[in-house]
This record gives sequence, C-alpha cells and structure tokens, in this order.
Amino acid sequence: MMEEVPPTLNKEEVIPTTLPVYPVENGSCASTISQLKKSSLQARIPIERFSLEHGRIENPKPLPLDLLSRTRALLKPTGRTGPREARGAVMSHHFHAIIHSPFLPVAFAPGADAPSLGVSVASPSRRAVRLPRARASVEKREQTMEEQGGAAALGWAARDATGVLSPYNFSRRVPRDDDVTIKVLYCGICHTDLHVIKNYWGSAMYPVVPGHEIVGVVTGVGGGVTRFKPGDTVGVGYFVGSCRSCDSCGKGNENYCAGVVLTSNGVDRAHGGAATKGGFSDVIVVSEHYVLRVPDGLPLDRTAPLLCAGVTVYSPMVRHGLNAPGKHLGVVGLGGLGHVAVKFGKAFGMKVTVISTSPSKRQEAVEHLGADEFLVSRDAEQMKAATGTMDGIIDTVSAWHPIAPLLALLKPLGQMVVVGVPNKPLELPVYAIVPGGKGVAGNSVGSVGDCQAMLEFAGKHGIGAEVEVIKMDYVNTAMERLEKNDVRYRFVIDVAGSLGSAT
Repeated sequence: MMEEVPPTLNKEEVIPTTLPVYPVENGSCASTISQLKKSSLQARIPIERFSLEHGRIENPKPLPLDLLSRTRALLKPTGRTGPREARGAVMSHHFHAIIHSPFLPVAFAPGADAPSLGVSVASPSRRAVRLPRARASVEKREQTMEEQGGAAALGWAARDATGVLSPYNFSRRVPRDDDVTIKVLYCGICHTDLHVIKNYWGSAMYPVVPGHEIVGVVTGVGGGVTRFKPGDTVGVGYFVGSCRSCDSCGKGNENYCAGVVLTSNGVDRAHGGAATKGGFSDVIVVSEHYVLRVPDGLPLDRTAPLLCAGVTVYSPMVRHGLNAPGKHLGVVGLGGLGHVAVKFGKAFGMKVTVISTSPSKRQEAVEHLGADEFLVSRDAEQMKAATGTMDGIIDTVSAWHPIAPLLALLKPLGQMVVVGVPNKPLELPVYAIVPGGKGVAGNSVGSVGDCQAMLEFAGKHGIGAEVEVIKMDYVNTAMERLEKNDVRYRFVIDVAGSLGSAT
C-alpha cells in the first residue's frame, strides 16, 4: 500500500545521490527509481510521490519539454546550479513547481545532459543532494510574518487534498511603501482553484486560500503608492509578483516571468517566502504594480471573472491580430472562457462562429451571446462546409480533443491559439499546418498591461461575464458542481456579503 507523504520534514536531510535517479526519455521520467537508503524519508517530487517500500513512482507524469530545456540552459560548466538558477528553472512552469521553498543548490555531474529538476539527475555526482524542508519552512515563515503584526484576515481554506474549504483565520503581511490594502468584495472561482485545492498538480501548500479573480475597494495605501487612494475600486488577477528585471518583465510580459508569484498558492519570495493566500478572504495586500483599476459602471460581480478568463482570451486576440473588424473568429467551447471570447469578438466587430460538440448550445450562442454562426464539430458536413473560412481560432477546451479538424477551418496563414489545458497531449499533425502556413500558439492569462487594457475595453463596451453569485458557505457545493461542469459559465463569491467588513 502506498504510504502518504508526510506533511512536514522535521529536519533537513542529506541523502546520498544514489537515491532517486530520473533518466529523461523523450521528455518524460522513467517509471523506476533506485531503492532509498533512508527508509524513513519521503520527499515531494514533480511526479506525484514515490514509495520507499516499493521503490517506484506512483502515476508518473510527463515533464514539460520547456522546463527541461530551460533547466539544461542553466547548468554551468562546473556542473552546479545555485539558488537563483534553481529557482528560475523550477518556477519557469508554475504548474510544475516542485519543491516550494527554499530552493537550495543542487549538485550535477559535469556534462550531465538530463537535469533532475530539483532532486537528482541522470549520472549524478557523488556529492549529497540536500532536500529542503519545504513545508516546514513555509509554515515557519508564515508564523514569523504573523508575529510581525500584519492585518488580521478571515478566509476559507483547504487543509488537505480532499479540497474541503472551511473558515480560516490568518494574518496578511505588514504593508510596505508600495503596497495597497484591499477589502475584497467579490472573487470568482476558476477551474485552477479546484485543481489546486485538490492537489491535482502536486503543488498545493496547505492551508490553501484560493482565489485570483478579485474585485475590491482600496482601504489603505503605502507612502510610495501614487496610482491609488482609499475608496478606489480595483482588481487583482492571476499573479501578484514577478522579478521585474528579466527580459519578459522588461517587455511588459510579467505573466511569463520565471519568477512570477501567483495570487494563491504561490511563493512570495519578496516577502519572506510564505505561501500566498488568495481572494477567498476579506482582505488582501498587494504591490501597487499588480493592482488594476476597475472602470466606473462595470458590475463588480461580473467583472471578477474577467481578471482571469477575460484576459486569457483577450490577450491573444490582440497579440495575433484577431481583433480587426470584419475578420472571422472561431471560438471552440462555450464555457467560462469561450462565452467571454464571443463577447470580445463581437465587440471588436468580428464575425464569430462558436464551435461545440453540443448542438444544444446553439440557441445560447446565437440568441443570447450574439454569435453569428454555430458549428457542431461532430457534424462532418458542417465542418467540411466551413473549411478555410476563418482567420483565427481561440480554443478554450480543457478536455482532450482532435485539433486537425479545427485547423482545417483556418484560411492560409490563419492562427489558432490554445488557452485550454487538457490533461493529455494534443496531437498536431504536420500536414495540418505546413501546407497552409498556419500557426498554433499558446497563451497563459495576460500581463498587467493586458489586464488593464482588457478592463478598459470591457468598460467601454459593457462586457461582463455571465455569473452565478454565491455566498461563501456555498463554496464547497460550488466546487462539486464545477467539477461536474454544472455551472452556467462562472461562479462568483459575494465575499463582503459573506465575511463581513474588513477595515
């Protein structure tokens, strides 16, 4: 029987490197590990967990090639990476953050061609690998920060992988000169919140306070804050920090920074390394740089999901020129992201076609959301008739699906942008893109600038998400419904109406 990973490591352990070795084969980890010499220790690793008793990996998962290439690039001639390099490599893909804090140096054999991603490496050196006391360090730092006298906060948190949320008292950090203190009014629920509280990605740092679609009102500002004042209506999206010095940050693409700090369940290295706690709480403290101004006139409950779902579709539409009047946009999927993409497409003056497996969604797409056409992707005749008619496609579906039939809908030089994250790799036949010079790109939320521009555009055109507003005590039922896709687009929590007033 598989043993449970202990919640904490009581002391820093030094493990000989004959322990876990992960040879990289075609971008994935081999499914075996060498027998551990210390039978009393388990450690969190990127592929779920391993069993000391049986010496094998449970549910091995592919490692992202992007993460492997970034890590290889950071190997020095001496075969060693330092804390900065290790941190950058691990944090380059936030879905696969491995050991949360602190990131200590890891030894590699000179010339090793397969990095360990934080634990060991194929052909490891004889030096010992230090496994950080990740969970214990986070809890100690949180305790230290609370002792510093930050604002008392009330939220709802998940304590373990059951994902059950319950009331949780904690302290926010002490505001600094560039910080904005915000009373949370509304917070949307995203599928990411569900994945994190149930630890589907293996990165949860319990207790987890979810929420990254936050709308609130400013209650206090630091002495260095120039853009906001108490009483301003503001928003906070998917991330609340970045390194501010890398190439991505310099170009205004903070969402692609290797050191991006997620609003919930992120590692706040600039403020003691504690786990960030999100908007399922009555108050939050955020650096001014990552706070967004909400335009007057936008309904606040319908604005909250725009801070994640909205910018996730808006950003690639603008970047790839899928915002020009008269162009033809295909939107795959009519869920939380897809329905907002339809609204943005129509506001840009585009012809919009919704592509779905469900014929029952036709009326909703055309009559309620204003789509021009509706395609049933399982209907071969409909798909054939639409071949080569679209300038671009936004694919919002998070379940596995064939994309070659969708690429056939594009005109030559057309662009498809994937914003859904299926749990299995999508198949991309070369013949589907090469003859027509077609492109396939990905997108992860949007930068601070993207978010602000999206909000201004939404305010000008009266765009908001379709939502079901709930109280906090309904949140566990909402999560169950979300897992079953039993929601009309998005849930939004009336935080202020549930948790009372924050000062």
